[in-house]
Amino acid sequence: MASEQAEETQGRLRRLNMDIVSAAIAAVGALLIATDAASLPEGIALGAGLAAAMMVVNRWAAGRGPHPALLIAVLVFVTAVWVAGVLAADAGTAVYSVAVVATVAVSRLPRHRRAAAAGCIASGAALVAVKAALTPEDPLETVLRYGVATAAVAATGFVLVSLVFAVRDNLAELERAREREAEMAVMRERVRFAGDLHDIQGHTLHVVKLKVALARKLLRADTDRAERELDEVYDQVGDTIARTRDLAYAQRRLNLSAELENAKNLFEAAGIRVEVERRGEVDERSAELVGQVLRETTTNILRHAQARRVRITLAETGIIITNDGAGRGPAPALRGLAALGERVAGAGGTLTARREDGRFLTAVSFPAAGTDR
Repeated sequence: MASEQAEETQGRLRRLNMDIVSAAIAAVGALLIATDAASLPEGIALGAGLAAAMMVVNRWAAGRGPHPALLIAVLVFVTAVWVAGVLAADAGTAVYSVAVVATVAVSRLPRHRRAAAAGCIASGAALVAVKAALTPEDPLETVLRYGVATAAVAATGFVLVSLVFAVRDNLAELERAREREAEMAVMRERVRFAGDLHDIQGHTLHVVKLKVALARKLLRADTDRAERELDEVYDQVGDTIARTRDLAYAQRRLNLSAELENAKNLFEAAGIRVEVERRGEVDERSAELVGQVLRETTTNILRHAQARRVRITLAETGIIITNDGAGRGPAPALRGLAALGERVAGAGGTLTARREDGRFLTAVSFPAAGTDR
């Protein structure tokens, strides 16, 4: 398989990213608490700050918020734990939870992010300065000790949370790339159609122009030949109309195997996983209509569905195409399939197109070979 299903892969990456980053943040926080807490109450206070920070990170990474009011409340709480930890318990690593929550908070600001980040750094420097002023030790030594510890621990929290940003942005780019691939697949099909239409009408119009010009010259000199030229123009135009109608309704002779390979390539180019099962060879009398339904369904899936997986089952009596990602709202108008349904019914078959539980099924069934149509 040239391409795995993009949306399924993105979902796994999101979960893996959240699990890994959450585990890393929790593990580092637990290690800091274990090494810095001098008593059980200190450990409980630092643990509460870490738990609040983890709640914010998990909700944010899962795309569910947190709500701004909740985020502010948690930020105030972990800041209080940090201030108390530094001033009352010499727990300089309490800044870890603040760094985690502040990184999430700053990331959600639509603007002034740099000013907010500068304010966080200034708050840390101010608290270290207050601690140095209240400590009987050498102020410079206190500033260096607490300043380095605070900066290192805060940087660790910032880097770990930033990993979520990086993976999330990459996943968003993958989603945009998948959408572009689907659009390109549809555009390639439109270009192919436009090329076929040009081949049919361009040649005919050129011939018609030449023959009409010739007929105009022959009107007075050789009316019989002019009439023959005009008859040929009439036949040529009639043939072109028929061929154009055939093209518009996908009635041109199709090779089912080629259509199947084309559909598979289009789906894979759009990042959709496709499975093909051949239970038998489609009867030659119905192969062309089956190919037309396959082509129309392929275009519909690429245009209207957010498909992750497509399954195509071929049998002697027809074809079954199922895809997920069909949604649950009103079904789009599929005029092409409606027109094909009339042709299938006229040939003695049945075309079914229905949506159930987010999946769409398109099936064509003809009587088995040897039975009356």
